[in-house]
Amino acid sequence: MNGGDEVVATPAGPTLPLEWKFSQVFGERAAGEEVQEVDIISAIEFDKSGDHLATGDRGGRVVLFERTDTKDHGGSRQDLETMDYPLSRHPEFRYKTEFQSHEPEFDYLKSLEIEEKINKIRWCQSANGALFLLSTNDKTIKFWKVQEKKIKKISEMNVDPSKAMGNGCVASSSNSNNPRTYIANGGSLDNSCNHLSDDFTFPSGGISSLRLPVVESCNIIVVADRRKSWVSSHETSLVARCRRVYAHAHDYHINSISNNSDGETFISADDLRINLWNLEISNQSFNIVDVKPANMEDLTEVITSAEFHPMHCNMLAYSSSKGSIRLVDLRQSALCDSHAKLFEEQEAPGSRSFFTEIIASISDIKFSKDGRYILSRDYMTLKLWDINMDSGPVAAFQVHEYLRPKLCDLYENDSIFDKFECCLSGDGLRVATGSYSNLFRVFGCGPGSTEATTLEASKNPMRRQVPTPSRPSRSLGSSLTRVVRRGAESSGVDANGNSFDFTTKLLHLAWHPTENSIACAAANSLYMYYA
Repeated sequence: MNGGDEVVATPAGPTLPLEWKFSQVFGERAAGEEVQEVDIISAIEFDKSGDHLATGDRGGRVVLFERTDTKDHGGSRQDLETMDYPLSRHPEFRYKTEFQSHEPEFDYLKSLEIEEKINKIRWCQSANGALFLLSTNDKTIKFWKVQEKKIKKISEMNVDPSKAMGNGCVASSSNSNNPRTYIANGGSLDNSCNHLSDDFTFPSGGISSLRLPVVESCNIIVVADRRKSWVSSHETSLVARCRRVYAHAHDYHINSISNNSDGETFISADDLRINLWNLEISNQSFNIVDVKPANMEDLTEVITSAEFHPMHCNMLAYSSSKGSIRLVDLRQSALCDSHAKLFEEQEAPGSRSFFTEIIASISDIKFSKDGRYILSRDYMTLKLWDINMDSGPVAAFQVHEYLRPKLCDLYENDSIFDKFECCLSGDGLRVATGSYSNLFRVFGCGPGSTEATTLEASKNPMRRQVPTPSRPSRSLGSSLTRVVRRGAESSGVDANGNSFDFTTKLLHLAWHPTENSIACAAANSLYMYYA
């Protein structure tokens, strides 16, 4: 307090490390159970609200989960905090539905097999209780609408079958003197009963055998694409309908799709091009980035990932195999040959080796929720970039530095080309990414944070926890000195003496948009954790 008029704010202390706990697992396999290739999860994505989660697998299927711990109480988590009864122990999800998004195809012109594997899933804006999402394999993007439908069916006939039945012929015991033969559908073999006779009169008391139909409503699922649809009234499920197919626009494998904040357009990226689509138009797209040289022998880098800015519909970023990130402004030109900003880290003198360019390739980029920062993942590190500062990353986190002496072996078995994804928390204070032995790392990037946690995708996530060295990190808003934090590392052996397994890798994970909850994929199992 200064003079009774001014309050001097004290600087906030560093955020404390989170204590992660196991929440749920879907598709857990028994010990020794062989994993089928088609069941391996290849994409994970929360929707904007965090109430739905989608996964895609190598078999071309999309599985949807919905949150139940807030839905059961009928309100958002913010509303529940003001109520008297306690919140649920942790975020809980349940299986909602699944559908076959893609099928294996064959390109006869190029003699090329097209896998059904789902590369990316992105949620679109929901409307009228329906969910919308995009899914893509190597060549084809599909736009799906998922909603509940109520189908009405007649559960009882309108005429008492024990008395008289007929189409256009009404009979009762009082006026039916001659026996007639009736067929199964209610018709009569007597031609005189095919229409009402001119002298027919309704009895004064009405016809006792005529009853109104009873109509029942039931929630059913219809799963439909352009070739098939089926209806089942025996269980409650959802409708998944393929609304549009965006095809024949990429010569190379699609590695990214991203929705625009305008809710109307999205981009798709392959190795050499980025295309802009309108959700309503499936037969036309605009090429906005093209890095293909006139002579393919001059090709030096390819596009590895692309994403729209979360708030500005005219801005997008894409990464390259050389470790650079380019920020593009769509207002500059129709074909964005030149970038608005270039983010890359200068190579240290004398540090270049055969593997330098391979491990520098960026496998994934994500914008922070406010669009101020870009998180990138290369083979060895996570890097956080401020879009207002292109001189270098504001923070770098070494994920598995113990692998550096083993790069030759990893090159021989192709593990060095694994594409790990990354994610940020909704508040922007933490980042996460996967590693080998089904491990994933969570780093704190808030002011003064030294958080560097190693977790295992199992029911005991802290099993492989090792002491974290105390190493100060700088605030994102402080000096421009870059931070490199190793966190908990070892020389190929974890705290329990177990050797690291390079055949089990955690490539895909997603952070809940509003809470400290992470979903990650270990082979065919989906694990969920909360803090």
